[in-house]
Parts: sequence; C-alpha cells; structure tokens
Amino acid sequence: MGFPWFSSASTVMSSMIQPQLLRRMTVRRVLEVLRDRGPCTRAHLTRLSGISAPTVAKAVVSLLESGLLEEGDSIQGAPGRPGTLMRLARDRAQVIGVVLDSSLCTMISAGLDGTIHEAGRVDFPTPDSYEALLEQISLLANTLISREGVKTLGLGISTPGLINSRTGRAMLSPNLHLTDGHSPARDLSQRLGIDCVMYQETQALCLGERMYSAPEPLDDFVMLEISTGLGVGVVMDGRLMEGHSGLAGELGHVTVALDGPLCGCGNRGCLETLATDSALTRGISEQLGHAVSLDDVKRLIHDGNTIAERELHKVCEYLAIAIAAAINLWNPSTLFVHGRLFDVRDGLFETVCDLTQRRTLAPSLADCRILRARWSKQQGAVAGAIHHLIDAHGPILDESP
Repeated sequence: MGFPWFSSASTVMSSMIQPQLLRRMTVRRVLEVLRDRGPCTRAHLTRLSGISAPTVAKAVVSLLESGLLEEGDSIQGAPGRPGTLMRLARDRAQVIGVVLDSSLCTMISAGLDGTIHEAGRVDFPTPDSYEALLEQISLLANTLISREGVKTLGLGISTPGLINSRTGRAMLSPNLHLTDGHSPARDLSQRLGIDCVMYQETQALCLGERMYSAPEPLDDFVMLEISTGLGVGVVMDGRLMEGHSGLAGELGHVTVALDGPLCGCGNRGCLETLATDSALTRGISEQLGHAVSLDDVKRLIHDGNTIAERELHKVCEYLAIAIAAAINLWNPSTLFVHGRLFDVRDGLFETVCDLTQRRTLAPSLADCRILRARWSKQQGAVAGAIHHLIDAHGPILDESP
C-alpha cells in the first residue's frame, strides 16, 4: 500500500527544486560564456548559451544584483536600439591569485573578468616553513580584502608538485617540500573567511590559457611548463584531464638518464632535471663554480661562452624529447611551452622545434602547432579562482538536444 502524502510531498519538493536547479545551471552557463568569450550583449549571450532570451535576461538581472556582472559600453549592432555589453565584474568584485614557487612567491588581485590590478602585485621570498607561508599570505591577502567598495570572492593558488584534487592536499612537491602533506587552500579559507582553491601550476596555466584567450578559447591543447620543474597540463573537449586523483601530467618525473642529476623526488635523471630553466642554470653553475641566473646565461651565450653553449644544447635536446613525448601521447592540436629558456638567445624556440621534429611521430606532429605560452602563472592563479567561483554556482547545463 502506498503513502499518498509521501508521493504528494515528493512532487511538491521536486517542483520546488527543479526550477531552482535550472536557475543555477542557467546562471552558471551565462558566467561561462562571459568567461570564455568576453563581454557580450544580452542578444549575444542568448545565441552563445543556447538559452531563451527571457531566461538569459532573468539570469543577467540576478547577476547584476549580486555584483558578479557589470554593465559596460553600449554598442550598435543590428538595426534598432544599441546593445549594452555585459561583463564579469571588474570594479566592485575581485579575486586574489597566489603563485607559490621554490624561491619567490607572488600575490595579485584581479577583477572577475581577469583584469589584473598591477598596483596591488606583491612579490615575496618563499618562507622557510609552512606556518610562515600561511602567515605571509594571510597578511598580504587581508590588505587586499580590506579594499573599500570591493568584495573579495575567492583566492586561487598556483603551486608546483602533486596535488590530490579529491582531498585538496599537496602530496609531494620536489621543489617546494614545505607544502608536502598540507592543504593550503583549506587552511587559508579558515584564516581569511573566503573560498580558496589550489591548482597544480600547469593546470592553472591551462585555465589561464582558456580564459585569457577569449573570445576564441581553445578546447584541445597541451601545456608544457619548464621553469623550475617540468609538468604537463592537458585540456580535452574544454576540460582539464586530471586523472583519478588529479595527479596526471607528471611527465617531468619520467627517467631519461639513469645516472643523471638527483631530482627532488628522490630519483635520478628525471626529465625536469635536464629539460628546464633551472636545469640550464644549475648545469652552467656547476661547470663555472658559481651560481648563475638566466640573465647571466643570456650574457654568457652572447659572449660565446663554450660551457654555456654546451649546456644549452643539452637542455634543448632533452626538451625536444619532452615535447615529442607530449605530442605522441596526447595528440593535441596545439602544444604550449611555458618558460624563460627561449629568451637567452634569438631563434632558440625555432631550434627546439626543429629538434622536436626529429623525435616526434610525423602524423602526430602534422596535426600539432607548437607555440610559446602566452600567459603567466599569475594569470593562471587568477583564472583558477574564477573557474572555481563559476563551478560553485551549479552543475553544467546540458546543451545536448
């Protein structure tokens, strides 16, 4: 025997939840379009989102009232009244981006449209303990949060190493061990009272590439990060490929030289010890007997120093192996390389592309263009905060027929 009162209550509950869920999904879709395509009129939002004009109009009103959207300039489109551009909030709301690295960290703030507030950028030496790191970030972040008339809606962290996306914990960072076993995003959320999220630095770079490349975001690409360590971020069909726990893409810890340099992970001869900015400066420093920076390397190369030339050639050969491996494994339409290595000599990027051609499967290379990354880790951290903020508004709207 059934229970009519239960059936009736369930129907009422379902009828209440369904519209609320649909509203959240619609709001998320509008935010996604503005993030991926940049400022749009209501009519343009309707076309790009695939949602009816009245529904889009209601979502826009709600977002304007909440402060997530702002009205921009008016533009003349089709015959009739000019349309007003809607954009993610730039003036009344902000997110904070934090880049963690082995020796130098950076904090910036930005509007929800990704516009960086350069005046608020702060670089600081990486502290020598986890607690000191939290203290420094909290101190600087609170200064930004206290800005009058601006609401802080989140903080994004870009960090090297292995990040478990299911637990939010830094599992192992060969170049920043002080975060090992900790959850900086969770700990900072408790200290600051705002939503914080942490991304592995290469994944953050991928989010930055998609957001800052508007109005034509790429949905299929690989990001190779070669500054301090070597990591790979993969975007397929517009989504990050993270693996079971978010640990995918650690190409840098593939052994390529059995008796190579000791890596921070404990092994020898990992790609990141041989094919990165830091590998170049370390190799030359060891040969010369004193520490050199990339700027020093540039001067040495300009002066024809044979030690610098030899180490540069070796790093480029190993970098070509890394790029070829990424192309052969993931068959991307575009592969971006992020690092300062190519600044040490004119034409070096083209040289590495030539070396890569010799090591990559011809059909895979024919489908792929190799480019220097266009955006920074700072923009990646900001994009991570904005990406998380939009995700929090609800599930993805199913656009299938």
